[in-house]
Amino acid sequence: MSALKYAFWPGCVSKGVAPELYVSTNRVAQVLGIELVELDQAACTGAGVVQEQNPELADALNARTFAMAQQLGLPLMNICSTCQGIESMVQDKLAKNPEYLEKVNGVLADEGLRYTPGLVVKNFLWVLVEDFGLDKLKAAVKRPLTGMRFGPFYGCYILRPSEILGKSEHPARDKYIEMIIEAIGATPVTYSGQKKCCGFPILTVNRENSLQQTGNHIHEAQDLGADALVSPCPLCHLNLDAQQPAAKAVTKYDIEMPILHLPQLIGLALGLEPKEMRLDHHVVSTKKLLDKLPQGAAV
Repeated sequence: MSALKYAFWPGCVSKGVAPELYVSTNRVAQVLGIELVELDQAACTGAGVVQEQNPELADALNARTFAMAQQLGLPLMNICSTCQGIESMVQDKLAKNPEYLEKVNGVLADEGLRYTPGLVVKNFLWVLVEDFGLDKLKAAVKRPLTGMRFGPFYGCYILRPSEILGKSEHPARDKYIEMIIEAIGATPVTYSGQKKCCGFPILTVNRENSLQQTGNHIHEAQDLGADALVSPCPLCHLNLDAQQPAAKAVTKYDIEMPILHLPQLIGLALGLEPKEMRLDHHVVSTKKLLDKLPQGAAV
């Protein structure tokens, strides 16, 4: 079987306020033998905000990224639930509107780019389960996280709307995080908030409600015995980790829950050092979590 190779769109957050995600993704991909060709000239997906103000601009920016991946002859991989959702919506829109697609391609022509519908676009979560495979992931584990409990947090954009996010072709996509948690020897914690919004989209317009949502999810998972939450979405990570002290103040819950990016969790199971994945760069300390690593694990 040939090695897995992807055009890699890291997104804005992982190259800005959450560089631990970018670093841990590259390190884990290296260990697993997944080759990533970074699209360092690609633009932001718009995160839904640009679409509200200028849909044509947002669609052209995303089509430009798709065309760059197609120039390389590679599928496109992202590490952001929001990016996945936006990219899937743009792909669906362009595939269903040939005349509009030609208009967008006219914008791309100045750079010698052209997008043709059919590009495979996958979040790293999907790549791990569908392309790399859980059996191979299990075989790569050097530090089984036996006895540890993790709550999945999917975020909105990687689950909804399900009809354009491959749910019919891959009905288990809303269980992939739990499947990975089990594959690395840990136990998934099921709680009602794991597929709900983290609160990030309304943070700037209704801060109190946003922080209430954040605090509720963390409190529920903590009460059920989760050692940490793990998410494939950096924007969810920002709300669940960076805003957790503010959520604690608003909700009055006694919460202190480490929040892991998906590749950080994988990296721990692969035997990587926590500092390699910048687990010391989080707002909520990961020390208590790392102290629970199975005996013999270097922390």
